[in-house]
Amino acid sequence: MVNRFATAQSTVTMRRWRRPGMVTLAAIAALAALTADAAARQPRPAPTTVATAPRDAGEPIMAIVSIKSQQVTLYDADGWILRAPVSTGTTGRETPAGIFAIVEKNKDHRSNMYDDAEMPNMQRITWNGIALHGGPLPGYAASHGCVRMPFGFAEKLFDRTRIGMRVIISPDNAEPVEFSHPALLVPKAEANAAAPARAEALAREAAEAARTADEAKKAAAKAPRETAALTAALRKLAGLKTRADTELATADNALAAAKTDEARARAEDLKQKAAARAADLGAQLDTARADAQPKLDAAAAAKDAAKATATRKADTAKAATDAKLALEPVSVYISRATQKLYVRRKTDKPAPDGGGQVFDATIEVPVTIRDPGKRIGTHVFTAMARNDAGLRWSAVTIDNADNARAALDRITIPQEVLERIAPTALPRSSIVISDEPLSAETNYRTEFVAVLSHQPQGGFITRKPTPPVDMHVASDDGFGFYFQPNRDFQPADPRRRGDPYYRPRQQSWW
Repeated sequence: MVNRFATAQSTVTMRRWRRPGMVTLAAIAALAALTADAAARQPRPAPTTVATAPRDAGEPIMAIVSIKSQQVTLYDADGWILRAPVSTGTTGRETPAGIFAIVEKNKDHRSNMYDDAEMPNMQRITWNGIALHGGPLPGYAASHGCVRMPFGFAEKLFDRTRIGMRVIISPDNAEPVEFSHPALLVPKAEANAAAPARAEALAREAAEAARTADEAKKAAAKAPRETAALTAALRKLAGLKTRADTELATADNALAAAKTDEARARAEDLKQKAAARAADLGAQLDTARADAQPKLDAAAAAKDAAKATATRKADTAKAATDAKLALEPVSVYISRATQKLYVRRKTDKPAPDGGGQVFDATIEVPVTIRDPGKRIGTHVFTAMARNDAGLRWSAVTIDNADNARAALDRITIPQEVLERIAPTALPRSSIVISDEPLSAETNYRTEFVAVLSHQPQGGFITRKPTPPVDMHVASDDGFGFYFQPNRDFQPADPRRRGDPYYRPRQQSWW
């Protein structure tokens, strides 16, 4: 059909113009027709339709996007609940495979790169170009890097997800499987039960400590103003006393040097007057010092109190923050590339520069990985629900070097980290093990972002593809907190490419 149309058009053109150049036009038309036929003959993933599990669905815990089958599947604690076709990034603008989480939601987002194009029910998974949103689905990969979903499905999904939900983009088909292992977090029932009341009590204690510290700070600031006049008066009296002592010494020397009775009489008179003045000023100085000392002591005490209450304010605020974080699922990332373990939890605090919320990233420690030069793969372990043992876990593998069990067998999580996060671990907590370092897409407003370095990453707007990680790379660099960039991250690229979510004002931290 396409060939006949192209041939007819080229014939009409040649007859109308009767010029040699029209042969070129005919050739171009024929080539276009052949190209269209070739595109039509390209293998496409088996068509899928939107599907809903035949049961009551719980809250989505994770989404898995398969680039191979062009499909997204949502899972709750008991299995899959929603499934739909998608369109991921086309060649050169590929959707990166890796580990992500929802960092921002915008129901009526519009592109700020592509003519204000509508991106309905947008759920951002990086701050630099990748999101889930409603869009046209031609039946094959065709986006600029985002994951397009059917419009109605995207709207339905938008209303059911939350910030922090895990999004796994796999080059092949992947699904969670039931999993257990001694290395997974085991919460304590009593710690979980006590956590809300403890968080509330520590929040009150922190608020009271903050009020006390503020009052002490005001008192300490007021004291120097009150003691300034006293200090100046004491300094003046001390100066006068020093001058009187000098005059007395001068009179004494004059008396010793007098040669006549008249000179000795004058010198004696001057000495007596100088001695009387020195004695009087000394008495005044002693009295002033005695009167001023309690006030000076009070000012010093106020300063010390301000320091002490400021320290208590910081300590109680940290304890309250830790207690509040214990009410949130915890995410752990273990990188073979950096030999480090990172912990993140959302804080529910809005980001100071707009867009998304701040994630706590205060825990980062070295981790022991057996055979660090051997690939370990990329595996996501997720606490799906509570059970008698504490938590019921699943495993998803998107890069199978070692299998999931063998990967966990190679990890030794520091005991001090386990003691901080395991007792209050909740459903939706996760442990990710990967050969990859954290992507440069990871910042203080994201959960963990890690991409498979051996898969195409063209969908990133300003990111250079990550060089393959084939061997252990030791690093002493810190992960940093909030605005500190991490040199352990996968490198950045200043080029603007990809889907329409580039927001330069939010990249000042890089």
